[in-house]
Amino acid sequence: MSTQLVPPSTLFLTLLLMVGLFFFIRASTKDRTELMEWVTEDGGDSVLDKVEALLKERSYRITEVKPEESKAIFEGLVRPSLALAILLVALAATGIIAFSIALSMVIPLVGLKFLGLVLISPVAGFFYWRGAERVEKVVVQVVEGSDSAQNTTLKISAHRDELIVLEEALPYQVV
Repeated sequence: MSTQLVPPSTLFLTLLLMVGLFFFIRASTKDRTELMEWVTEDGGDSVLDKVEALLKERSYRITEVKPEESKAIFEGLVRPSLALAILLVALAATGIIAFSIALSMVIPLVGLKFLGLVLISPVAGFFYWRGAERVEKVVVQVVEGSDSAQNTTLKISAHRDELIVLEEALPYQVV
């Protein structure tokens, strides 16, 4: 194999990695709302009281109640994570350094001056910080069963991280 093909193929592979890094950074602010269901033999009011207490502990507040649908909507402000912002800046800087080295291999006359591109890596942290702070909604619906066992179904639509916390805290069986 000719050594002339090594720099362009390295640049091509590095470009592919940069595309993946771009989409990873973009996904850091993506909404990840999911639905989870629990079943219990407890009554609907007691289930709703437990969920309400847990959500209030996590700084959510009730914004709307729809008694005809047995629904309650909670809202809470989700703040961005400094650790994640720093991680994204570090990943962007690492990716840009790799890209700069690959560019300097393809265009040797410029040399390592492409390393100056690393100065744009804080844009990744700014993008995350600007997009990550938002109001999250948690929709709680309690459906009391009409079957012989009189099971109550709890349906919660929320961010998946919030659902993980609720799954660990609620003593109900996940469906």
